[in-house]
Amino acid sequence: MNGKTILNEDFCDHLEYRMSQELKKSNDLELKGFWCDGVSPSSDHSQLAREKVRDNRKMKTIAWIGKTGQTQYEATIYFGEKALGSFEKETDLICCIPKTDSKHEWIKIDTFKKSIEIKLL
Repeated sequence: MNGKTILNEDFCDHLEYRMSQELKKSNDLELKGFWCDGVSPSSDHSQLAREKVRDNRKMKTIAWIGKTGQTQYEATIYFGEKALGSFEKETDLICCIPKTDSKHEWIKIDTFKKSIEIKLL
């Protein structure tokens, strides 16, 4: 499996859109006016190795968020059961991004550390 399979442009576009939706409806005053202008894989392609994802249940990426959407954040994507299954089967991960009406708290942002935790289903 390679990075193109798991973090393809379509998945990254969907994740960017959903993150922007979540940020828009956030009640956190620190995040007021934030939006996401992109998500891309880390330059460390070893993170995409099947064994590494299976063992760690996560991978590092980069996201650009903020009031201008241009501040670079280190994003860690955590794989829930559904996402790990999709990864193992090499099927689309888009269905593992929580929906807009989800009560699942799936994004945690630390503006001081410039980091994001993203929890897929």
